Amino acid sequence: MSSAMREAVSNREAMLAKLEELDAEHAKAVAGGGEKYVARHQSRGKLTARERIELLVDEGSAFLELMPLAGWGSDFTVGASLVTGIGVVEGVECMIVANDPTVKGGALNPWSLKKSFRAAEIAEKNGLPSINLTESGGADLPTQKDIFIPGGRGFRDLTRASARKQPTISVVFGNSTAGGAYVPGMSDYVVMVKQQAKVFLAGPPLVKMATGEETDDESLGGAEMHSRVSGSSDYLAEDERDALRIARRIVARLNWRKRGPSPAPTYAEPDLDPEELLDLIPTDLKEPFDPREAILRIVDGVSTGSTNGSDNAVAFDEFKPLYGSALCVGWARLHGHPIGILANARGVLMSEEAQKAAQFIQLANQKDTPLLFLHNTTGYMVGKEYEQGGIIKHGAQMINAVSNSKVPHLTVIMGASYGAGNYGMNGRAYDPRFLFTWPSAKSAVMGPAQLAGVMEIVARQSAESKGQPFDAEGFQGIKDMVESMVEEQSLPYFLSGMVYDDGVIDPRDTRTVLGICLSVIANQPIEGAMNFGVFRL
Repeated sequence: MSSAMREAVSNREAMLAKLEELDAEHAKAVAGGGEKYVARHQSRGKLTARERIELLVDEGSAFLELMPLAGWGSDFTVGASLVTGIGVVEGVECMIVANDPTVKGGALNPWSLKKSFRAAEIAEKNGLPSINLTESGGADLPTQKDIFIPGGRGFRDLTRASARKQPTISVVFGNSTAGGAYVPGMSDYVVMVKQQAKVFLAGPPLVKMATGEETDDESLGGAEMHSRVSGSSDYLAEDERDALRIARRIVARLNWRKRGPSPAPTYAEPDLDPEELLDLIPTDLKEPFDPREAILRIVDGVSTGSTNGSDNAVAFDEFKPLYGSALCVGWARLHGHPIGILANARGVLMSEEAQKAAQFIQLANQKDTPLLFLHNTTGYMVGKEYEQGGIIKHGAQMINAVSNSKVPHLTVIMGASYGAGNYGMNGRAYDPRFLFTWPSAKSAVMGPAQLAGVMEIVARQSAESKGQPFDAEGFQGIKDMVESMVEEQSLPYFLSGMVYDDGVIDPRDTRTVLGICLSVIANQPIEGAMNFGVFRL
């Protein structure tokens, strides 16, 4: 076996081990509140959040779950008591947000808010109708100080969506109390399940305490009362399946149509086998790999059907291949959608790469083409030669172009994403439409060893300036602790738990996930920037 084959086998084994860990983490989210609470929920004749979604979306269609690991590493259940994602309902791509009532009755915690806010942001930017599958006891009271003030944004988002003509639908399966009552209250369409939905600002005990009035759940906020008396419900469903049927009919009558470009009617599968994506990422991220090998396993093949066929002589049409070779950029199609790609060919970005990227991003905006950023970067080059050569201003040009670009951006962090390289390659702070990570990804200010080393240098210099001896042996324990902490906080699960990405995905699913995202993006017109900020030349 050749050294290249041995390396591929080693890379695959390491990635498969990471994917096994990923499956285990996803299983925690799917388990919800655990076997006991799922069984209790089902014993009441109720469907789980994911079962509701499965009945809501079109049969055989894909559901792209988003942020399934929200809350990972925190005191809260993985998934943050919400299931969110994009599903096709009666042929319409919709943002779906479902409370998981098996987790503390669907109570919302700080991570639930972050997850729901991100879902609303995705719906807004991509022009999607929203469907809330509602069953929640409201705020998680022990963390109310972290929920109450920012929580009002959720109601604001609902009303603003309606004003933008992005329909909002609420299907109420159980409790929707206190602030949660405003979710159906502020939705365009409301469906309530008979003898299950309970929608009120204050339940019977609180009403008794506040006013002395004796009342019961049904007369205070039951589905029949809201359907026949208050008018807060538009449809009274016989049971949960009937409610989901009604929700589908509502979507069917929205007269919804996409406003963006259509993909090519036919396209070919990738020229290279996507299964081999598992072989590419080195176990040591300091070792470079050729991103073209990843690109050709993600984008459409050369036999793609198009109107004239002239842009399909190659699967990936590389731009400026002889200049700034540490960054690979070029044009391709993905599921028939045109796309520009920027991928790190080697970890470090230098002036040439930054200038090439800035030009390429402007070209993509000139022809209204979405951009895909594939990360494996340690950041911009440092050192006297590079500072004198203008690395700061050239890096600023790239970041300027990314910041002011108006075409949709997609980001996948395959390997390293450190320092300002994360910014230049359109990290989370630059509002990509979607951002996903591979299990091999790491993201931080700098690598753990580099950060710990910098701390040692600073500590040594500080001791010398005070005329004190430096205890290198004693400082080693601090270095080890810092390196371990940064390593942990750089891992994809930690970042996904913080809702810094939209999900950790199997590399082999990258093409499918990006294809769904490009289809979703096409709900809105795609128009590039007319101008950019001042480029420091």
